[in-house]
Amino acid sequence: MKTSVVILNWNGRKLLEQFLPKVIKHSVDVNTEVIVADNGSTDDSVEYLKTNFPFVRLIILDKNYGFAEGYNRALSQVDSEYVVLLNSDIETTDNWLSILIDYMDANPGVTAVQPKILDQKKKTHFEYAGAAGGFIDRYGYPYCRGRVLGTVEKDNGQYDNAIPIFWATGACLCIRREDYFEEGGLDGRFFAHMEEIDLCWRLNARGHVVECVPQSIVYHVGGASLSAESPRKTYLNFRNNLLMLYKNLPQNRLIPVMAMRFMLDIAASLHFLVQGKTKNASAVFGAFRDYLKMKPEFKEDRRNNIDRTIVHNPGTMYQGLIIWDYYVRGRRTFQNK
Repeated sequence: MKTSVVILNWNGRKLLEQFLPKVIKHSVDVNTEVIVADNGSTDDSVEYLKTNFPFVRLIILDKNYGFAEGYNRALSQVDSEYVVLLNSDIETTDNWLSILIDYMDANPGVTAVQPKILDQKKKTHFEYAGAAGGFIDRYGYPYCRGRVLGTVEKDNGQYDNAIPIFWATGACLCIRREDYFEEGGLDGRFFAHMEEIDLCWRLNARGHVVECVPQSIVYHVGGASLSAESPRKTYLNFRNNLLMLYKNLPQNRLIPVMAMRFMLDIAASLHFLVQGKTKNASAVFGAFRDYLKMKPEFKEDRRNNIDRTIVHNPGTMYQGLIIWDYYVRGRRTFQNK
């Protein structure tokens, strides 16, 4: 099999019912299989799949390993040349997959790609988690073509060129399986959130190319597992972002960047308090506390990443501070950068 589209499911019966038929319609051919990896669901997802989609390969994991480790375990049971990590809340379109695979075939120097991600509930606009390709600033804040912080743009074709990006969204990530495992896959200790950015940081640093191919289009619901307001999501985003910075920053930037982040994270917590979101404010402090606790176990990962880095300043990493640009300079779209 050349390509495996792998959907990681956790208690997602309703999402599978809504979106899996289109994934099958738009993806399956003699060279492509669709796989659902069940991540310890407690609903009737598995029974539903066995009854309604007996031809879909089912990988059953014994518990919920989270997004990162769940995919590592699922992909270890797949041997295709290309693997696609596809969220269960993605609505696919005609030729979405063939466009990505044809692009990878024609560009052997490209390791991973993502399509254009539009909002499934507002299809004229980009979707927050990925849009037309992800970037990051020097302090670890991610943003996208089509989405900078809270500003999500309407898709007017302004980002329809294929370009190198810093990170491809885990909502729909097509990657060469050999490179995925050669570069360590997703970090299972992250559980969920930021893990695809961490992987793409390693890819960039080691000379791989990640691109967005916007001729391929999918629609993403977003927030199917954790809503944007969830304190748990706040915690994971802040904790994992700090761990990612520690793992990947060069030594000469580590202390100044982390010092700045400490101040910025305090400001973020105070902002939550002003908004009356006390649990989110507490989650930020909890994230920093647990980052310090977990930091020692990432020491060897950091050493390995630094040793294997051959690209120290990827052109896809913005050397400014996106928060400053957004709130002070009023530059609220990617085109203004």
